[in-house]
Amino acid sequence: MDLETIRAREAAHFLPVVKRHPVALVSGSGSRVRDVAGKEYVDLMSGWGVTCIGHSHPALVRAIAEQAGRLMQTTNLFYTLPQLDLIEKLAATTPGPITRTFLTSSGTEAVEGALKLAHRATGRRVFVSTHGAFHGRTLGALQVNGSAKHREPYAALLPEQRHVAFDDLAAARGAIDESVAAVIIEPVQGEGGVNVPSAGYLRGLRDACDAAGALLVFDEVQTGMGRTGKLFAAEHDAVDPDIMTLGKGLGGGFPVAAFLCTEAVAKTVALGDHGTTYGGNPLACAAANAVFEVLEEEKLVARAAELGQRLQKKLANFAAEAPDVATGARGRGLLQALVLCDAERAATLPLRAIERGVLVNVTAGSVVRFFPPLNIPEDDLWPAVETILELAAP
Repeated sequence: MDLETIRAREAAHFLPVVKRHPVALVSGSGSRVRDVAGKEYVDLMSGWGVTCIGHSHPALVRAIAEQAGRLMQTTNLFYTLPQLDLIEKLAATTPGPITRTFLTSSGTEAVEGALKLAHRATGRRVFVSTHGAFHGRTLGALQVNGSAKHREPYAALLPEQRHVAFDDLAAARGAIDESVAAVIIEPVQGEGGVNVPSAGYLRGLRDACDAAGALLVFDEVQTGMGRTGKLFAAEHDAVDPDIMTLGKGLGGGFPVAAFLCTEAVAKTVALGDHGTTYGGNPLACAAANAVFEVLEEEKLVARAAELGQRLQKKLANFAAEAPDVATGARGRGLLQALVLCDAERAATLPLRAIERGVLVNVTAGSVVRFFPPLNIPEDDLWPAVETILELAAP
Protein backbone atom coordinates (compact mmCIF):
# COMPACT_ATOMS: atom_id res chain seq x y z
CA MET A 1 0.00 0.00 0.00
CA ASP A 2 1.40 3.43 -0.92
CA LEU A 3 1.56 6.44 1.36
CA GLU A 4 -1.11 8.44 -0.46
CA THR A 5 -3.61 5.60 -0.12
CA ILE A 6 -2.87 5.42 3.59
CA ARG A 7 -3.28 9.18 3.97
CA ALA A 8 -6.64 9.11 2.18
CA ARG A 9 -7.94 6.27 4.34
CA GLU A 10 -6.90 8.04 7.53
CA ALA A 11 -8.30 11.41 6.46
CA ALA A 12 -11.79 9.91 6.42
CA HIS A 13 -11.77 8.78 10.04
CA PHE A 14 -8.83 10.01 12.16
CA LEU A 15 -9.44 12.86 14.58
CA PRO A 16 -7.00 15.47 13.21
CA VAL A 17 -5.17 16.49 16.37
CA VAL A 18 -1.76 15.17 15.29
CA LYS A 19 0.33 16.41 12.40
CA ARG A 20 1.82 13.35 10.75
CA HIS A 21 5.21 13.10 9.10
CA PRO A 22 5.01 11.64 5.57
CA VAL A 23 6.10 8.16 6.65
CA ALA A 24 4.06 5.02 7.33
CA LEU A 25 6.08 2.64 9.47
CA VAL A 26 5.48 -1.09 9.37
CA SER A 27 8.36 -2.74 11.23
CA GLY A 28 11.33 -2.08 13.46
CA SER A 29 14.37 -3.90 14.76
CA GLY A 30 16.93 -2.45 17.17
CA SER A 31 17.56 1.18 16.30
CA ARG A 32 16.02 0.94 12.82
CA VAL A 33 12.49 1.12 11.48
CA ARG A 34 11.11 0.45 8.00
CA ASP A 35 8.27 2.09 6.07
CA VAL A 36 5.71 0.68 3.65
CA ALA A 37 8.04 1.29 0.72
CA GLY A 38 10.83 -0.69 2.36
CA LYS A 39 12.99 2.32 3.23
CA GLU A 40 14.95 2.06 6.48
CA TYR A 41 15.50 4.85 9.01
CA VAL A 42 17.80 5.16 12.00
CA ASP A 43 15.54 6.12 14.90
CA LEU A 44 17.00 8.85 17.12
CA MET A 45 13.60 9.40 18.79
CA SER A 46 12.84 5.85 20.00
CA GLY A 47 9.12 6.59 20.12
CA TRP A 48 9.54 9.64 22.40
CA GLY A 49 12.06 7.67 24.44
CA VAL A 50 9.79 4.65 24.82
CA THR A 51 11.76 1.97 22.96
CA CYS A 52 14.71 2.28 25.30
CA ILE A 53 15.99 -1.22 24.51
CA GLY A 54 15.34 -0.85 20.79
CA HIS A 55 12.48 -1.95 18.60
CA SER A 56 11.25 -5.54 19.05
CA HIS A 57 14.05 -6.64 21.35
CA PRO A 58 13.95 -10.46 21.34
CA ALA A 59 13.73 -10.70 25.14
CA LEU A 60 10.79 -8.28 25.21
CA VAL A 61 9.00 -10.02 22.33
CA ARG A 62 9.50 -13.37 24.03
CA ALA A 63 8.24 -12.14 27.41
CA ILE A 64 5.11 -10.59 25.86
CA ALA A 65 4.38 -13.69 23.75
CA GLU A 66 4.80 -16.07 26.68
CA GLN A 67 2.63 -13.98 28.97
CA ALA A 68 0.00 -13.46 26.26
CA GLY A 69 -0.35 -17.23 26.02
CA ARG A 70 -0.74 -17.51 29.77
CA LEU A 71 -2.82 -14.56 31.06
CA MET A 72 -3.17 -11.07 29.57
CA GLN A 73 -5.76 -9.32 31.69
CA THR A 74 -7.58 -9.64 34.94
CA THR A 75 -8.75 -7.04 37.44
CA ASN A 76 -6.92 -5.51 40.35
CA LEU A 77 -9.14 -7.56 42.63
CA PHE A 78 -6.70 -10.42 42.14
CA TYR A 79 -3.00 -10.92 42.77
CA THR A 80 -0.76 -11.67 39.79
CA LEU A 81 2.87 -12.75 39.87
CA PRO A 82 4.16 -10.44 37.08
CA GLN A 83 2.83 -7.42 38.98
CA LEU A 84 4.35 -8.64 42.23
CA ASP A 85 7.73 -9.10 40.54
CA LEU A 86 7.56 -5.60 39.06
CA ILE A 87 6.59 -3.70 42.21
CA GLU A 88 9.30 -5.52 44.16
CA LYS A 89 11.84 -4.54 41.50
CA LEU A 90 10.72 -0.91 41.62
CA ALA A 91 10.92 -0.82 45.42
CA ALA A 92 14.47 -2.19 45.24
CA THR A 93 15.73 0.26 42.62
CA THR A 94 13.92 3.59 43.08
CA PRO A 95 15.28 6.28 45.43
CA GLY A 96 15.57 5.05 49.02
CA PRO A 97 12.32 6.22 50.63
CA ILE A 98 10.17 5.22 47.65
CA THR A 99 8.60 1.87 48.49
CA ARG A 100 5.01 1.88 47.20
CA THR A 101 3.81 1.57 43.60
CA PHE A 102 0.53 1.85 41.72
CA LEU A 103 0.69 0.82 38.08
CA THR A 104 -1.09 2.65 35.26
CA SER A 105 -1.12 2.53 31.47
CA SER A 106 0.35 5.96 30.60
CA GLY A 107 2.56 8.70 31.96
CA THR A 108 -0.23 11.24 32.15
CA GLU A 109 -2.27 8.77 34.24
CA ALA A 110 0.71 8.45 36.53
CA VAL A 111 0.83 12.23 36.95
CA GLU A 112 -2.88 12.29 37.75
CA GLY A 113 -2.28 9.73 40.47
CA ALA A 114 0.68 11.67 41.84
CA LEU A 115 -1.38 14.85 42.13
CA LYS A 116 -4.15 12.98 43.91
CA LEU A 117 -1.63 11.49 46.33
CA ALA A 118 -0.16 14.91 47.11
CA HIS A 119 -3.60 16.39 47.77
CA ARG A 120 -4.62 13.44 49.91
CA ALA A 121 -1.44 13.54 51.95
CA THR A 122 -1.45 17.30 52.61
CA GLY A 123 -5.08 18.37 52.28
CA ARG A 124 -3.86 21.18 50.03
CA ARG A 125 -4.75 21.96 46.41
CA VAL A 126 -2.05 24.33 45.13
CA PHE A 127 0.74 22.93 42.94
CA VAL A 128 3.97 24.54 41.76
CA SER A 129 5.50 23.55 38.44
CA THR A 130 7.86 25.12 35.93
CA HIS A 131 7.58 26.94 32.64
CA GLY A 132 8.34 24.57 29.78
CA ALA A 133 7.44 21.49 31.79
CA PHE A 134 5.46 18.71 30.18
CA HIS A 135 3.42 16.49 32.49
CA GLY A 136 0.65 15.29 30.19
CA ARG A 137 -2.60 16.50 28.63
CA THR A 138 -5.39 15.14 30.79
CA LEU A 139 -7.18 17.73 32.89
CA GLY A 140 -5.27 17.17 36.12
CA ALA A 141 -1.93 17.04 34.36
CA LEU A 142 -2.77 20.15 32.34
CA GLN A 143 -2.95 22.17 35.55
CA VAL A 144 0.77 21.68 36.05
CA ASN A 145 1.78 21.55 32.40
CA GLY A 146 4.26 24.37 31.87
CA SER A 147 3.21 25.11 28.30
CA ALA A 148 0.55 27.78 27.88
CA LYS A 149 -0.34 26.47 24.42
CA HIS A 150 -1.53 23.24 26.00
CA ARG A 151 -3.25 24.81 29.02
CA GLU A 152 -4.99 27.87 27.60
CA PRO A 153 -7.56 26.13 25.36
CA TYR A 154 -8.90 24.44 28.50
CA ALA A 155 -8.33 27.25 31.00
CA ALA A 156 -12.03 27.37 31.92
CA LEU A 157 -11.77 23.79 33.19
CA LEU A 158 -8.51 24.14 35.10
CA PRO A 159 -7.79 25.45 38.59
CA GLU A 160 -5.07 28.08 38.31
CA GLN A 161 -1.73 26.87 39.60
CA ARG A 162 1.70 28.43 40.10
CA HIS A 163 4.28 28.22 37.33
CA VAL A 164 7.82 29.48 37.83
CA ALA A 165 10.99 29.48 35.75
CA PHE A 166 12.89 26.20 35.65
CA ASP A 167 16.22 26.25 37.52
CA ASP A 168 15.30 29.48 39.34
CA LEU A 169 15.44 28.54 43.00
CA ALA A 170 14.55 32.01 44.25
CA ALA A 171 11.37 31.98 42.16
CA ALA A 172 10.47 28.54 43.46
CA ARG A 173 11.04 29.54 47.06
CA GLY A 174 8.79 32.53 46.52
CA ALA A 175 6.00 30.28 45.25
CA ILE A 176 6.22 27.55 47.89
CA ASP A 177 4.21 28.34 51.00
CA GLU A 178 1.90 26.51 53.39
CA SER A 179 -0.89 26.37 50.81
CA VAL A 180 1.18 24.24 48.43
CA ALA A 181 0.50 20.52 48.21
CA ALA A 182 3.54 19.74 46.09
CA VAL A 183 6.15 20.90 43.65
CA ILE A 184 6.24 18.74 40.53
CA ILE A 185 9.43 18.85 38.50
CA GLU A 186 11.23 16.94 35.77
CA PRO A 187 14.81 16.29 36.98
CA VAL A 188 15.79 17.11 33.38
CA GLN A 189 13.18 18.92 31.31
CA GLY A 190 12.45 17.00 28.13
CA GLU A 191 9.85 18.75 25.97
CA GLY A 192 11.00 22.08 27.39
CA GLY A 193 14.32 21.75 25.57
CA VAL A 194 16.42 19.19 27.49
CA ASN A 195 17.14 21.63 30.29
CA VAL A 196 19.53 20.35 32.96
CA PRO A 197 19.25 21.94 36.41
CA SER A 198 22.15 23.66 38.10
CA ALA A 199 23.90 21.91 40.97
CA GLY A 200 21.90 22.45 44.15
CA TYR A 201 18.60 23.32 42.47
CA LEU A 202 16.79 20.07 43.22
CA ARG A 203 18.24 20.03 46.74
CA GLY A 204 16.95 23.56 47.22
CA LEU A 205 13.48 22.48 46.12
CA ARG A 206 13.63 19.60 48.59
CA ASP A 207 14.53 21.95 51.43
CA ALA A 208 11.87 24.50 50.47
CA CYS A 209 9.19 21.82 50.33
CA ASP A 210 10.23 20.45 53.70
CA ALA A 211 10.09 23.92 55.25
CA ALA A 212 6.54 24.50 53.97
CA GLY A 213 5.23 21.01 54.63
CA ALA A 214 4.80 20.44 50.90
CA LEU A 215 5.73 17.32 48.96
CA LEU A 216 8.28 16.98 46.15
CA VAL A 217 7.20 15.08 43.03
CA PHE A 218 9.74 13.99 40.43
CA ASP A 219 8.23 13.33 37.01
CA GLU A 220 10.60 10.73 35.57
CA VAL A 221 8.32 9.59 32.77
CA GLN A 222 10.94 10.59 30.19
CA THR A 223 14.11 10.54 32.30
CA GLY A 224 13.64 7.20 34.07
CA MET A 225 14.82 3.72 33.10
CA GLY A 226 18.42 4.65 32.39
CA ARG A 227 17.79 7.44 29.91
CA THR A 228 20.12 9.95 31.63
CA GLY A 229 22.92 7.54 32.49
CA LYS A 230 21.45 6.69 35.90
CA LEU A 231 18.52 4.35 36.36
CA PHE A 232 16.58 7.41 37.58
CA ALA A 233 17.63 11.00 36.96
CA ALA A 234 17.10 11.91 40.62
CA GLU A 235 20.26 9.94 41.37
CA HIS A 236 22.43 12.59 39.69
CA ASP A 237 21.61 15.05 42.47
CA ALA A 238 21.12 12.53 45.30
CA VAL A 239 17.74 14.07 46.12
CA ASP A 240 14.86 11.85 47.17
CA PRO A 241 11.29 12.76 46.21
CA ASP A 242 8.12 11.93 48.13
CA ILE A 243 6.37 10.84 44.94
CA MET A 244 7.65 9.98 41.49
CA THR A 245 6.18 9.00 38.15
CA LEU A 246 7.49 6.58 35.55
CA GLY A 247 6.39 5.67 32.03
CA LYS A 248 7.75 5.62 28.48
CA GLY A 249 10.82 3.37 28.75
CA LEU A 250 9.32 1.31 31.58
CA GLY A 251 7.63 -1.00 29.10
CA GLY A 252 10.10 -0.68 26.25
CA GLY A 253 7.25 -0.19 23.79
CA PHE A 254 4.35 -1.69 25.73
CA PRO A 255 2.03 0.79 27.50
CA VAL A 256 2.82 0.73 31.21
CA ALA A 257 3.53 3.48 33.73
CA ALA A 258 3.49 4.01 37.47
CA PHE A 259 3.25 6.48 40.30
CA LEU A 260 5.25 5.66 43.38
CA CYS A 261 5.57 7.11 46.88
CA THR A 262 7.06 6.85 50.33
CA GLU A 263 5.55 4.96 53.23
CA ALA A 264 4.55 8.26 54.84
CA VAL A 265 2.49 9.26 51.79
CA ALA A 266 1.07 5.77 51.36
CA LYS A 267 -0.35 5.85 54.89
CA THR A 268 -2.63 8.75 53.95
CA VAL A 269 -4.65 6.90 51.28
CA ALA A 270 -7.67 4.69 51.72
CA LEU A 271 -9.29 1.87 49.79
CA GLY A 272 -11.03 3.23 46.71
CA ASP A 273 -8.93 6.40 46.45
CA HIS A 274 -7.74 5.35 43.01
CA GLY A 275 -8.29 2.58 40.50
CA THR A 276 -7.69 1.37 36.97
CA THR A 277 -8.97 -1.27 34.59
CA TYR A 278 -5.81 -1.99 32.60
CA GLY A 279 -3.09 -0.67 34.88
CA GLY A 280 -0.77 -3.37 36.16
CA ASN A 281 -2.16 -6.08 33.89
CA PRO A 282 0.02 -9.20 33.64
CA LEU A 283 1.02 -8.52 30.04
CA ALA A 284 2.25 -4.99 30.78
CA CYS A 285 4.10 -6.13 33.88
CA ALA A 286 5.80 -8.97 31.99
CA ALA A 287 7.02 -6.40 29.47
CA ALA A 288 8.38 -4.09 32.17
CA ASN A 289 10.11 -6.98 33.93
CA ALA A 290 11.79 -7.90 30.65
CA VAL A 291 12.99 -4.31 30.17
CA PHE A 292 14.62 -4.36 33.61
CA GLU A 293 16.34 -7.64 32.77
CA VAL A 294 17.72 -6.29 29.49
CA LEU A 295 18.94 -3.07 31.12
CA GLU A 296 20.83 -5.12 33.68
CA GLU A 297 22.16 -7.88 31.43
CA GLU A 298 23.35 -5.52 28.69
CA LYS A 299 24.57 -2.86 31.16
CA LEU A 300 22.64 -0.22 29.25
CA VAL A 301 22.51 2.39 32.01
CA ALA A 302 26.29 2.63 32.15
CA ARG A 303 26.37 2.58 28.36
CA ALA A 304 23.95 5.50 28.22
CA ALA A 305 26.23 7.48 30.54
CA GLU A 306 29.39 6.77 28.56
CA LEU A 307 27.87 7.16 25.09
CA GLY A 308 25.98 10.25 26.21
CA GLN A 309 29.20 11.97 27.28
CA ARG A 310 30.72 11.34 23.88
CA LEU A 311 27.59 12.51 22.07
CA GLN A 312 27.44 15.71 24.10
CA LYS A 313 31.10 16.39 23.40
CA LYS A 314 30.51 15.95 19.68
CA LEU A 315 27.51 18.28 19.72
CA ALA A 316 29.35 20.86 21.82
CA ASN A 317 32.33 20.79 19.45
CA PHE A 318 30.00 21.36 16.52
CA ALA A 319 28.40 24.34 18.27
CA ALA A 320 31.81 25.80 19.12
CA GLU A 321 32.97 25.47 15.53
CA ALA A 322 29.73 26.81 14.05
CA PRO A 323 28.50 29.55 16.43
CA ASP A 324 26.31 30.99 13.66
CA VAL A 325 24.45 27.66 13.49
CA ALA A 326 24.22 26.48 17.11
CA THR A 327 24.51 28.12 20.50
CA GLY A 328 25.47 25.02 22.46
CA ALA A 329 24.71 21.48 23.58
CA ARG A 330 23.29 20.08 26.80
CA GLY A 331 21.82 16.97 28.31
CA ARG A 332 22.50 13.89 30.39
CA GLY A 333 23.11 10.36 29.21
CA LEU A 334 21.28 9.61 26.00
CA LEU A 335 18.95 12.56 26.39
CA GLN A 336 20.95 15.20 24.57
CA ALA A 337 20.22 18.44 22.74
CA LEU A 338 21.77 20.71 20.15
CA VAL A 339 20.40 24.25 20.38
CA LEU A 340 20.13 25.84 16.94
CA CYS A 341 20.13 29.56 16.20
CA ASP A 342 17.57 29.56 13.41
CA ALA A 343 14.15 28.34 14.59
CA GLU A 344 12.70 28.39 11.07
CA ARG A 345 15.47 26.17 9.74
CA ALA A 346 15.20 23.95 12.81
CA ALA A 347 11.50 23.44 12.13
CA THR A 348 12.27 21.92 8.73
CA LEU A 349 15.04 19.65 9.98
CA PRO A 350 12.93 16.56 10.84
CA LEU A 351 11.44 16.37 7.34
CA ARG A 352 14.83 16.90 5.71
CA ALA A 353 16.26 14.19 7.96
CA ILE A 354 13.53 11.77 6.89
CA GLU A 355 14.73 12.16 3.31
CA ARG A 356 18.20 11.15 4.50
CA GLY A 357 16.95 8.13 6.45
CA VAL A 358 17.03 9.52 10.00
CA LEU A 359 14.19 10.16 12.44
CA VAL A 360 14.85 13.04 14.83
CA ASN A 361 12.82 15.47 16.88
CA VAL A 362 12.92 19.25 17.34
CA THR A 363 11.36 20.65 20.51
CA ALA A 364 11.08 24.03 22.24
CA GLY A 365 11.33 25.80 18.89
CA SER A 366 14.96 25.25 18.02
CA VAL A 367 16.28 22.36 20.10
CA VAL A 368 17.23 19.15 18.29
CA ARG A 369 16.60 16.38 20.80
CA PHE A 370 18.53 13.12 20.58
CA PHE A 371 17.10 10.22 22.58
CA PRO A 372 17.87 7.01 20.68
CA PRO A 373 17.56 3.48 22.07
CA LEU A 374 20.08 2.95 24.85
CA ASN A 375 21.53 0.01 22.91
CA ILE A 376 21.82 1.77 19.55
CA PRO A 377 24.86 0.41 17.69
CA GLU A 378 27.57 3.01 17.23
CA ASP A 379 27.58 2.15 13.53
CA ASP A 380 24.04 3.57 13.45
CA LEU A 381 24.45 6.41 15.94
CA TRP A 382 27.42 8.32 14.60
CA PRO A 383 26.49 8.38 10.89
CA ALA A 384 22.97 9.47 11.86
CA VAL A 385 24.32 12.24 14.07
CA GLU A 386 26.63 13.38 11.28
CA THR A 387 23.62 13.56 8.97
CA ILE A 388 21.78 15.80 11.45
CA LEU A 389 24.79 18.09 11.83
CA GLU A 390 25.08 18.40 8.07
CA LEU A 391 21.41 19.31 7.84
CA ALA A 392 21.68 21.81 10.69
CA ALA A 393 24.20 23.93 8.77
CA PRO A 394 22.96 26.26 6.00
